[in-house]
Amino acid sequence: MKFNKWTLGLAAVGAVSMASAVRADEAPKLVPLNTALSSTVISGYVDVAAQYNAGNYGPHAGVPAGTFGSKIDNFSLNDVVVSLDKPQDESPWAAGYHIDLNAGTDAVGTGLNGTQPATASGSAAFAIRQAYVVLRTPVGNGIDWKIGIQDDIIGYEGNTDGSNPNYTRSIGYFVEPTTLLGMIGSYKITDAVTVQAGLVDATSPSFAFRPFGPNSSDKTIAAAIAFTAPDSFGWAKGATFNLGALLNIDKGGQYNYYAGLTVPTPMSALKVGAAFDLVSVNNSVGFGVNPKNDSGWVFGAYSSFQATDKLALNFRGEYFDLEGGFFNPYGGGNGKGEEVTATIQYNLWANVISRFEFRWDHIDSGGAFSNSGMLGDSFLLAANVIYTF
Repeated sequence: MKFNKWTLGLAAVGAVSMASAVRADEAPKLVPLNTALSSTVISGYVDVAAQYNAGNYGPHAGVPAGTFGSKIDNFSLNDVVVSLDKPQDESPWAAGYHIDLNAGTDAVGTGLNGTQPATASGSAAFAIRQAYVVLRTPVGNGIDWKIGIQDDIIGYEGNTDGSNPNYTRSIGYFVEPTTLLGMIGSYKITDAVTVQAGLVDATSPSFAFRPFGPNSSDKTIAAAIAFTAPDSFGWAKGATFNLGALLNIDKGGQYNYYAGLTVPTPMSALKVGAAFDLVSVNNSVGFGVNPKNDSGWVFGAYSSFQATDKLALNFRGEYFDLEGGFFNPYGGGNGKGEEVTATIQYNLWANVISRFEFRWDHIDSGGAFSNSGMLGDSFLLAANVIYTF
């Protein structure tokens, strides 16, 4: 048995016994904590806002999707996100992990009990938004597997507030699931084409994606494909086209289909985009959730103009046909209408996104936005500040 000089010196003066020295020398070598965390990146953001809603809101009034009742005429802590990330290296069997912890009115993910999903309902919540392990298998160009809870793989807008072009979220966002719990594989066929597929449980901020509750054994098939225009496309290089679907094929299951496009223009400062969402629920179990057994859809158009290095102008317009009360994003009215949003973003301070926004929602017939249910229009003004670290 070979001992280091420090151990032999302690044994010589009786500070340690030779038996304990043998056990210590044979013990497995533990990696120091600072070494284990040396490649972990910590990041996140703090998102706060002030919002004014013109109109006669009350306890029975509908609230436009993406605005939340608790935020009406109020200050709000939208989200505090702390992220831990260990990126994969380039080795064939690379591994890593990612964690997003979030709290606030926009928090989504899995609650602390691990089963009931926290949802973006406008009430302050704490949730694990993402927590997954990434494992690479050296098949072809390499398949990267995300195993755990993760953001949805479809949709023009996502759960990261500052990455969306506007302060309020779209109606399209609210007919899609936001959180997937399961396993998704990603494979890069070429630099221009990437596919994703897997088996998951899914939850949404506006309704339960799994019809029998969070403990249901129903599983959802998730699939998506993304095309990115190469440099040979000239001014259109970097354009993206995405197709995806989430299919809960069990009785009473929900089906989401998505198509999205983002395209640069010959004006380098201007980008335009479009999104289409189709959603339906199979009512074969007779729960009365979707009595017409029909579908709903949302079409959205986007534009972003980068006027200066600091100033950007972002616009969004949507038209929706979500008749059949299950799909109505306002909880009343006709289920058909439109919304228009204009956002001015000016980044004056380092690491800070500051935005001012105007939004108009309209119901085509009937009303949803007042206590009497007679107003078909809603107007919103908001100021939003996000600090990223």
